[in-house]
Amino acid sequence: MMVSQSPSARRASVQRRTNETRLDASVDLDGNGRADVSTGLPFFDHMLSALSRHSGIDLHLIASGDLQVDAHHTVEDTGLVIGQAIAEALADKSGIRRFASIALPLDEALIEVALDISGRPYLEYGISFPPDSLALGDPGFDPQLAEEFWRAFATTALVTLHVRMVAGKNTHHVLEASFKAVARCLADAVRIETRGVPSTKGVI
Repeated sequence: MMVSQSPSARRASVQRRTNETRLDASVDLDGNGRADVSTGLPFFDHMLSALSRHSGIDLHLIASGDLQVDAHHTVEDTGLVIGQAIAEALADKSGIRRFASIALPLDEALIEVALDISGRPYLEYGISFPPDSLALGDPGFDPQLAEEFWRAFATTALVTLHVRMVAGKNTHHVLEASFKAVARCLADAVRIETRGVPSTKGVI
């Protein structure tokens, strides 16, 4: 995985090349929520665009993977590169708010998210779907893959992330609310509001 960081702004780019996927990603934490994404999975692109829009983070992502085998590799590796880019763009995390939480509704769905840019990767994911849930879009996005995306994201972004469904029936609504809720927490948590690193340790 190759990483480059802008010295004058909170931006970073990441490349990942494997036998299963090829990905190029870049983020600007102080952007306007502009998304330019292509994964070969239209529903997943829609979720990533919502993540960008509602976090205010500009996101460029081009991914190609072995979708003829399964979408798992592409989805997981997308989480890895976006998380890595955000971690690199945050640098020493000086001045960030660090913590954020929200309860976000989308029609009948209600999702709670809590986020800590902690330097300690951890995911608690309290959303489940029936094993026979229909894939969304064409090619299809298996709803179960959202958990794999967030686990990969939390691992490389070095964040503690809790995602919990309070209510929900419509799969699309539940997934979209979860992406928007994480987005809003990211918007709050990466915001500069203090001096120094927000930790008694002096580092995160």
